[in-house]
Amino acid sequence: MYSNKENVNILTALLVAHGIHHAVVCPGSRNAPIVHNLNECPAITCHPVTDERSAGFYALGMAQILAEPVAVCVTSGTALLNLSPAVAEAYYQRQRIVVISADRPLQWIGQLDGQTLPQADAFVPFVGASVSVSLPEPHNDEERWYCNRLVNEALLATWQRKTAQINVPISEPLFHFETKELPEERRISYDAPQNSFADIVKNGLAEDFSQASKPMIVIGQYEKTDDEFVRIINKLQEHAVVLYEPLGHPEGGLPFDEVLQRIGNDDRYRPDFLLYCGNTIVSKRLKQFLRKGVECVWEVTEDGQIHDTFSCVGSVIDSSTHVVLGLLSKKFYPLSSLPSEANSSLFTLHSSLSPLSSPKNTSEFTGLWHAAFAQQEEIRRTFIPPFSQMAAVKYFEEHFNSGIVHYANSTAIRLANIYARHYVYCNRGVNGIEGSLSTAAGCSLVTEEKAFCIIGDLSFFYDQNALWNQHLRGNLRILLLNNGKGGIFNMLKGLEASPARDPLVAAEHNTTAEGICQQNKVVYLKAVDMQQMNDGIQQLISIESTRPVLLEVFTDAETDSTVFRHYYEQQ
Repeated sequence: MYSNKENVNILTALLVAHGIHHAVVCPGSRNAPIVHNLNECPAITCHPVTDERSAGFYALGMAQILAEPVAVCVTSGTALLNLSPAVAEAYYQRQRIVVISADRPLQWIGQLDGQTLPQADAFVPFVGASVSVSLPEPHNDEERWYCNRLVNEALLATWQRKTAQINVPISEPLFHFETKELPEERRISYDAPQNSFADIVKNGLAEDFSQASKPMIVIGQYEKTDDEFVRIINKLQEHAVVLYEPLGHPEGGLPFDEVLQRIGNDDRYRPDFLLYCGNTIVSKRLKQFLRKGVECVWEVTEDGQIHDTFSCVGSVIDSSTHVVLGLLSKKFYPLSSLPSEANSSLFTLHSSLSPLSSPKNTSEFTGLWHAAFAQQEEIRRTFIPPFSQMAAVKYFEEHFNSGIVHYANSTAIRLANIYARHYVYCNRGVNGIEGSLSTAAGCSLVTEEKAFCIIGDLSFFYDQNALWNQHLRGNLRILLLNNGKGGIFNMLKGLEASPARDPLVAAEHNTTAEGICQQNKVVYLKAVDMQQMNDGIQQLISIESTRPVLLEVFTDAETDSTVFRHYYEQQ
């Protein structure tokens, strides 16, 4: 029988799943539920050591001989701090130690309660590359997923020869052991290939991709796009549905956000295989749709981190998106068309690897999505928005011919997803509204091309000091969409009931950019109707100037949100 504490049981199940066979355990009451579970597991051998400082070095010695992670479990309070010398030594030896520390509930830290002190990140001052997680006591599915993900991240770090601390707050009562079985927990696998080309093929990704009836590839923000990348994507689209936004493709994005709005939760469109590459994706609908569950989920990571964007990742490959997609597409075109860095290794791979199973017929699934894309493209083409922010972006994108385009966050980038047919830069790392104008301005200083920035009013005024720079030139062009507030808040259902929405949440204002442009010697244009907007955009694109040029388009926030909503309601 196991503990009744759910976070302890999730931890125990994943320790077993990740191949932890030995645990050094120290005495204490707060860690008793953990020690009890470890002792109950047939796969784990417990080694009792009373002195925590000694226990840490016991674990180190075992890790040296076994060449595998070893756990050391301590109770709350200063017991944890006694592990510091062993943890630091393990770090510099790159030995795999998993510190499991029982903790008191967070709310009791600093309240003169016994054996309570801040335990999370206890070793960070000593071990800069350590991984530290603090498990919640879960009460719902999202918290269970979070707990699972945290344990997976910590345990995977040990296979990268990093020290891991798993801090486990446990509330009273502590000593109920009535759970018959450990839960079946998702184990995330991690592959950091040494021979990247051979290992990527051998690790099962290619076989899973080949055998899926409904394969899907999602490409988030990705800057390494070129003609070769386009050719790879085009070939993959013959076998799979490939979704991308203008942040991840040199020819713009696909209207999958609009398709998802129309189909709702239609499972015919849901994949049975998903490969996620690149960084963030803007579409919240896609995240919600795929978080309903996908059977087989792989992620390509280029920073060594796990990004469980869709809450169901099963396997992680630490490699280049370009290379992995090129290797998958080798099933469909010759080696000479693959990324150059892969060619030499792939010639030897073909003779050494067993052939993949014949790929399944995916035409029904891909055909379903491609038909939906075609229908939505027709809607996009024929939908004529009245004077609004949507109309401004549509007209700009129809007449834009060359240069670099930065979109600010919030409404601006969502309009880009509809109309941009070229690569788009956007600060989607954290998705903040600050710094978008400065980023575009910085870009303009190191290129001879025109650098366009399409930006909303709050984002612009927040970052107005970007124009306070005497070195700016005429290649910086700004399309300022000013509807007097954070217009995206008009689209959040339910917020209209709050009297605080406009004055406080959306920061309603009457500010214009004219004075800012005057003081910074920026050419100022403005538009208050459709004709002025069209003429202004033509000037913005084509006018010759030695100083930056800004077009401020004044629209009505209510109209902007209505037009945006009407576009998504088209069938």
